[in-house]
Parts: sequence; structure tokens; C-alpha cells
Amino acid sequence: MLNMCEGEKYIEMTRITEKTRKTPALDLYRRQKRGRLWREVVRHRSAYLLLAIPFVYYIIFKYGPIWYGQIAFRDYRALDGVLGSTWIGFKNFLTFINSFYFWELLRNTLMYSFGKIIFSLPLSILLAITIYEATGTKLRKTVQTLTYLPHFLSWVIMYGILLTLLAPGDGIVNDVIKFFGGRPIDFLTNTKAFPWIVILSDAWKEMGWSAIIFIAALMGIDMSLFEAAMVEGANSWQRVRYITLPSIRPVIVVVLLLKIGTILDAGFNQIFILYSTPVLSVADIIDTWVYRQGLLQFEFGLATAVGLFKGAIGMSLILFANWMTRKVSDTGIL
Repeated sequence: MLNMCEGEKYIEMTRITEKTRKTPALDLYRRQKRGRLWREVVRHRSAYLLLAIPFVYYIIFKYGPIWYGQIAFRDYRALDGVLGSTWIGFKNFLTFINSFYFWELLRNTLMYSFGKIIFSLPLSILLAITIYEATGTKLRKTVQTLTYLPHFLSWVIMYGILLTLLAPGDGIVNDVIKFFGGRPIDFLTNTKAFPWIVILSDAWKEMGWSAIIFIAALMGIDMSLFEAAMVEGANSWQRVRYITLPSIRPVIVVVLLLKIGTILDAGFNQIFILYSTPVLSVADIIDTWVYRQGLLQFEFGLATAVGLFKGAIGMSLILFANWMTRKVSDTGIL
């Protein structure tokens, strides 16, 4: 009698299992999950509306042009359109790589990109730590405002400021040089001085703005660590070395990786405003060459190929740098 009851129970459990299989619980879970997601979107609709602005921007100006990126592999003619132009494969890429100016353009681009990283990143970190460690509230706010204000100035205005400072005739710097008996220097047309002007002026312009992210990271450090270090007798330099820098190291690594990803973007706006014929050999970069080839000589396919080349190199560099960072530490962006 007991065995028969157990058998009936087994049959009933089998029926329940078969019924559950016909209406999977996974579908019910997915519907509930979608419902929760939609409720969260409605709840935070103001934040999602703000997010929609950059989303639309990237769709139109970043992902939309991918369709036209195929002209890098075509002998593009505007009258024939994208699909009507002749397919030429990698000819545009080979034209750029085999051009007389390729190595010079690559050298100048890498020189300015690495130079800006080497100077701007440490200066931004140093400025952020200095502002964070400052005790005077008014002084801290004043310095922070004055340092990130140049970021909002265009390079046209910055060129006017540099011309006022560095002009060979009546520039302030040359007035000082002449006062001490030296000869005036035309910094903006001197091939030896021009790269330094580009790198240092970019550091001056962007240093304060770049420091904001490091200041935000510094604000997240637990103050009890500093208090314990002071009790142990650690001075200011030791607190910075053993607490501050290790605490913001993940942020430093992420910023560095993002900069490496754009290593072939040496700053078109700045170079285009500052360079001239006398310094073309040390000032011409990939972006300025693309501007001349694409917009002035109507070589749209060649210009697009160079842009695609830059994107591929940048993606490869950031993946490699992230892999190397993961090997030596637990910090990365991927």
C-alpha cells in the first residue's frame, strides 16, 4: 500500500515537472527583469534624457560615418557615390605608407603625442595633489579656477597670447632676453624651439582641466589613512608617496590608457594654428597632411584610409597597453 502511494506521488511530481517545462520559469524571470528595468528607466528618466544627448551625438557623428568609411577602399568620386566608385582594395593605404612624407609625419605625430603625455600627465597629477594639500580654501579655489580657465580658450586666442609672449620684435620673453644682452629668438619659426612651444603650451592649456579628475579621485581617499600616518610621524612627502599616489593609481592608469589609445591624435587644432612653412619639417603631422590631401586636393578616399589607419593603430595600442597593465597589476579598462 505504501509503495502505491509513493508511485502516485512520483507520477504527480512528473506531471508538475512536465507542466513547468511547458511554461519555463526562465521566461517569467526575463519578463520580470524587463519590467524592473523599465521601472528603473522611468524612475531615473531625467538622467536618461541627459544621456540621450551624447548618445545621439555618437550615433550621428561616430557610428553613422562608418558607412562612408568604405570609401577608404574605393577610388571615391562624388558623382559616382559610395557604391558607384571603383573598388581598389588597400591601394589608398599603400599610397599613404609609401609616400615620401610618411615617416616624417609619423615621427612628428608620435613626438608631440608622447611629449604631451610625458609633460601634461605628471603636471596634472602634481597640480591636483598641490590643490588637494593646500590648506587655504580661497587660495585653493583661486588656483584651481585660474589653471583650468585656459581650457575654455580656443587655440586662436592662445596663438594671440603666445605671439604676445614670444614675438621676436616686442614679445615679453624676447624683451627679457634683450635686456640681458641676448639676441631675440623667433620661437614660432625656429625648428628647434617650435616642438617645445607646442608641448609646453598644450600642458599649460590643459593641465588644470585634466587635474579635475585626479582631484575627484583624491577626494575619495579615506582620511583615516592620513590621520594614522601623521600619528606615526609621516611627513607630507611620505604621505603623498605611500598613501596619495597608490590610492589614485587606478585612475592614473585609466587616464594613461585612454591617452595611449589616441596616440596618433597629436592635436590638429593647435598645430594647424601654430605651424608655418619654415617649421613644416617638424610641425607637419598626420592630421594636417590629411587636411591638405582630403579637403584641399579632394582625395577623400586617401584621407579616409589614413583615418581608418589611425583608428586601427589606436585600438591595437590601447588593447596592448591594457594587456600589459593587467600583467603587472589588477588595474585596467577592459
